[in-house]
Amino acid sequence: MRAIERCRTAALGGHVARCADCAHEHIAYNSCRNRHCPKCQAGAARDHPHVHMIVPGGGLSADGSQWVACRANFFLPVRVLSRLFRRLFLQGLAKLHRAGRLAFFGDHARLADRAAFDAFLEPLRKTDWVVYAKEPFAGPRAVLAYLARYTHRVAIANSRLIRADADSVTFRVKDYRIEGPGRYKTMTLQTHEFIRRFLIHVLPRGQHRIRHYGLLGNGNRAANIARVRELLAAPAPTLNTETADTADQPRVLALPCPCCGGRLVIVETFGPGGAPQHRPTPEAIDSS
Repeated sequence: MRAIERCRTAALGGHVARCADCAHEHIAYNSCRNRHCPKCQAGAARDHPHVHMIVPGGGLSADGSQWVACRANFFLPVRVLSRLFRRLFLQGLAKLHRAGRLAFFGDHARLADRAAFDAFLEPLRKTDWVVYAKEPFAGPRAVLAYLARYTHRVAIANSRLIRADADSVTFRVKDYRIEGPGRYKTMTLQTHEFIRRFLIHVLPRGQHRIRHYGLLGNGNRAANIARVRELLAAPAPTLNTETADTADQPRVLALPCPCCGGRLVIVETFGPGGAPQHRPTPEAIDSS
């Protein structure tokens, strides 16, 4: 919560940019970059548990001497994969329960009993689990853009907030059980209850939203990717250093000048708690 409170305020410092075309000056405060911050993250996803995976259409041979590609129009038998995933997932849950690593509260407290938990899982062993594999429709960029809406989602986006004060918060909600315009409603919660519900969505320290396996595993990723590019005669990606925004001291902002659409160039940076020497007009301050 402290990171979100300080996000894009003078507490984190910022920078002043001047338009190279019209000389308009624009001040922007630094982001907290917290993975749960509505200002730093974007996107939404439906509220049901599911997993997305990006899998290469092939892999390195055991000795790393060649790239072994999958068949052109076939990757995996989806029905077999779905049943395998179901079995492994339920086995994992049972193992965690036996180890005492699952906690149950409220109406679910009874599931702490081994027999009750096994009975709860039994219907899930007969239910079809949906596993769907397909090639990307519009290439890697489209896939990454789609997944980013899930990997960078937060509990609620700023755009859904209607009003807030010391006593309550009002925001827009969507009832998926209703079709048509009636599914869009508003909800008002006491401020402390709103904060409590928001923090329920904050992941524990050390828990990852994105994991890498196989040739993309963190330990050997760079070497493996370099080897794959070599085998496939694929060029290494090039970075546009002219407009790249670094965490230390960015030189050019990605957003255009709000006055003329020109390029904003950094002319000053200031540290946490500091103040800029330049004083742009109030409407030029970016705290969104």
